[in-house]
Amino acid sequence: MNNLLLEVDGVNKSFPGVRALADMRLNVYCGEVLALVGENGAGKSTLMKLLSGIYAPDSGSFRFDGAEVDIADPKMAQQLGISIIHQEFNLMQHLSVAQNIYIGREPMLGPFINDSALNRRARELFERIGIELDPAQRVSELTVAKQQMVEIAKALSFEARLLILDEPTAALNDAEVETLHGIIRRFITDRTGAIYISHRMDELKVISDRITVIRDGEYIETMITEETTMPEVISKMVGRQVEQTIEVAPIPALGELKISVKDLNTKSLLSDISFDLHKGEILGFAGLMGAGRTEVARALVGADPISSGSIAVDGSEVAISNPAKAAQLGIGYLSEDRKHLGLMLEADVAQNIVLSSLKQLSKFGMMRDQMINYIAGEQIQRLRIKTPSMNQSAKNLSGGNQQKIVIAKWLVKDCDVLIFDEPTRGIDVGAKEEIYALLDELAANGKAIIMISSELPEVIRMSHRIAVMSEGRITGVLERNEATQENIMDLATRSIRGVTV
Repeated sequence: MNNLLLEVDGVNKSFPGVRALADMRLNVYCGEVLALVGENGAGKSTLMKLLSGIYAPDSGSFRFDGAEVDIADPKMAQQLGISIIHQEFNLMQHLSVAQNIYIGREPMLGPFINDSALNRRARELFERIGIELDPAQRVSELTVAKQQMVEIAKALSFEARLLILDEPTAALNDAEVETLHGIIRRFITDRTGAIYISHRMDELKVISDRITVIRDGEYIETMITEETTMPEVISKMVGRQVEQTIEVAPIPALGELKISVKDLNTKSLLSDISFDLHKGEILGFAGLMGAGRTEVARALVGADPISSGSIAVDGSEVAISNPAKAAQLGIGYLSEDRKHLGLMLEADVAQNIVLSSLKQLSKFGMMRDQMINYIAGEQIQRLRIKTPSMNQSAKNLSGGNQQKIVIAKWLVKDCDVLIFDEPTRGIDVGAKEEIYALLDELAANGKAIIMISSELPEVIRMSHRIAVMSEGRITGVLERNEATQENIMDLATRSIRGVTV
């Protein structure tokens, strides 16, 4: 075994009403990728924020490269050589890609930032690590997947000894995951190591050397990857056996036509988008990053304006000017960007759950608190949301539990059409099974569902039909019995005339 790079010993951390870590321990050796796994709320992200200087531990110690260290702030972590890719983005939306990556380290021309040199440095970084981004583009204009690539580039721009990756592939498709894994392998030497957090269990076998399991803030066990199986890992994660079925969604007889989209175009990307969605159907959308899947969802709910084309609901053409109008028509959109578009982070869990249904839950302008608490409690139990109480601020919960709150919000609204954009992003394997069962239940009850996912096995498993996109167009539609990863990737890499779903 190579030299010990990082040692975490007896670390404790609590927040109001939440014990995040208890006597935590962990070791990382030079030359290895250590996978860190656990359910949502197990303490993974908290531990990473301690290591990156965002939080301070209540007690315990850290040793880095043989010396005990006090990681007082993120700058100290960077000086030590610890670089992190966060699950939740830490980007400044009003700045460009290059400015975000090199903030505080910009090349200067006298008293001014040399933008030309800054963009050139960013382009050189992108070429070296194998990603495609425009250094001058404003971050607020990027999709979630591209913002994730900015985070990756920013972390790799430092001369790091320890690279921490907290759900780095949650917004990436299979091809992009493979690119990231190549970057990690090139990073690992006899002087460097990595901690890799992921709920995509199949990735662990590919990228990690050892796997450390934590549960409810406590250390459980560390295993050598090649000597263990993923069912064993999952069992230790959740403290119970989890049935991971491989059954795909049954093909239902198509119900009544719910939504019909014809020749929809936007000024920015989408071109001649046409598809039908029926009651009781799960229509999957697949494609590479930037293909236009999220843009279709946003256009459908009025978040992005359309330049031409039509949308019909229940046979009548409608004008959807904003998401509120979409909700009135019974269309709910669960955004992939839960932090900025799905939640009020400062509000409590109950308030977030009923956010889209306040009008129905008020009487003479007064909120019916008893009813709100009953409904919130029902959803917390149904979706197994881990929270000390329904009065806990949403910002204090793990990313996966925040995602469940967003899902609960639209379940309470009881929309006839639900658009799930990356519904299992950041959700652990046990909770994924629960979400899959929920989607099947909703479809069986007649809901019309659009599901966008970057995980091909997921979209194949859950969808009755799959619309594949490339460069803003639908390049093909696959019936359930035609859907294979090879067929999807073939369509996802084409640029041909759009077809009707």
